[in-house]
Amino acid sequence: MFALALGLLAVCVPLFAHHGTAAYDYSKTLNVKATITEFKWANPHCQIEFDVKDDAGAAQHWIIEAFNPAMLRRDGWAQGRETFKPGDEVTISFHPAKNGMKVGILDKAVLANGQVVNQRKAQSQGGY
Repeated sequence: MFALALGLLAVCVPLFAHHGTAAYDYSKTLNVKATITEFKWANPHCQIEFDVKDDAGAAQHWIIEAFNPAMLRRDGWAQGRETFKPGDEVTISFHPAKNGMKVGILDKAVLANGQVVNQRKAQSQGGY
């Protein structure tokens, strides 16, 4: 009986780890000119790290998440892990965290060549 309970617990714990999107303020969309510092193309969510200069010229570091690689590829991210490279100058639109931390969730990005990458199709289909 103990082994069965332990086995069920081990299977169920990952289900509680998923955080959803409740932490983000969808009533606000920030649009910033950013310099990419790192891009992680990995499950469960891709992460885009970038710097934005504040009014005083100091860099503010942000980390935003996007959907998983499979969903982003379906949304047309044909370049995959090569979509963003450190040093790329992009314009990013995202929804910030409700708690004021420098984190958020991607809405869309406009690359230096004018290409727009977004995850709106995935959002309209139920998101994560």
